[in-house]
Amino acid sequence: MKVCSYCNGLKHLEQQCPACKNLMDDQGKLVDYLDDYSPYLDVGITKMVDGDRQSVKSDHCIHVLRCKSCDRDEVVVIEEEPIEKG
Repeated sequence: MKVCSYCNGLKHLEQQCPACKNLMDDQGKLVDYLDDYSPYLDVGITKMVDGDRQSVKSDHCIHVLRCKSCDRDEVVVIEEEPIEKG
């Protein structure tokens, strides 16, 4: 099984804004913004409507980044990583 390290708090996503070069803030999964119930649905279901037709098969998680300085939004595709068994 693979998970998004950023959704699960294992890593912190940092990316420079292409417009003003300030750090952008991770706003979470794109699908969480579709409606009021999206954050509570199973990930397998929400991946069917995330805009990436292959995200379930290719283990992608699509995140929204926002720049507080210039209000720019960016969408980034995150590669999910396997869970390490301890």
